[in-house]
Amino acid sequence: YAVEPSIELDNLTFKYPGTKAEVLKNITLKVGKGETLAIVGKTGSGKTTLVNLLLKLYNVDDGKIKLGGNDINRIPVKKLRSMMGYVPQDNFLFSKTVKYNVGFGHEDITDEEVKHFTQIAQIYDEIMSFPKGFDTELGERGVNMSGGQKQRVSIARALAKKPEIIILDDSLSAVDTKTEESILSHLKESLKDTTSILIAHRISTIKHANQIIVLEDGEIAERGTHDALVAMGGLYADMYKKQLLEEKLSES
Repeated sequence: YAVEPSIELDNLTFKYPGTKAEVLKNITLKVGKGETLAIVGKTGSGKTTLVNLLLKLYNVDDGKIKLGGNDINRIPVKKLRSMMGYVPQDNFLFSKTVKYNVGFGHEDITDEEVKHFTQIAQIYDEIMSFPKGFDTELGERGVNMSGGQKQRVSIARALAKKPEIIILDDSLSAVDTKTEESILSHLKESLKDTTSILIAHRISTIKHANQIIVLEDGEIAERGTHDALVAMGGLYADMYKKQLLEEKLSES
């Protein structure tokens, strides 16, 4: 059955099984179909935990997370995960061909599709420079990819699922800002109806999100658009100022 890719969290509090500390506290938010939610915050603020709960790696109480108005606990896990394209921070690639890695789980993927998704992820040209293109073996006996290349292959793999919700968990950290901007603008074009969740450290990655939340110690400390948050002059504005300064210094 169809589940619309809108997400709603209602006063979600979570602690990992067997622990006392609340990793997330009273998280309430809504993301409409086709919208982009961005999540920023220091390491350990609860960003990845939030994603783990959406992927149902841990259970939450009834009524806390809804997708398309359906309680996450009522949606079969297989259905749930088939809706989501998840690109983690540490990308796992198989010691097989590029094509296998992009189409993982979709054995019938065509070369045309592989080309399309790797182009969106801005890795196509580099793959074509490998000895056997899409048939190049990766890993132990084949080409060893850089961190940024692995990230982009993983993005292509997530896109190949044609997901209704895509989650990028700091998965552009190893590419330079120019490549990142290019990937994001291509993603925006090709994922018009896809709901996106971006976890990022670089604010340039998330400036255009419909909604940005700043997590601090498991709570939403600030939320709004980029401009509204900068105007607020709080945590987000500080992060932004620092990053602008660092960019200026690295350019000079």
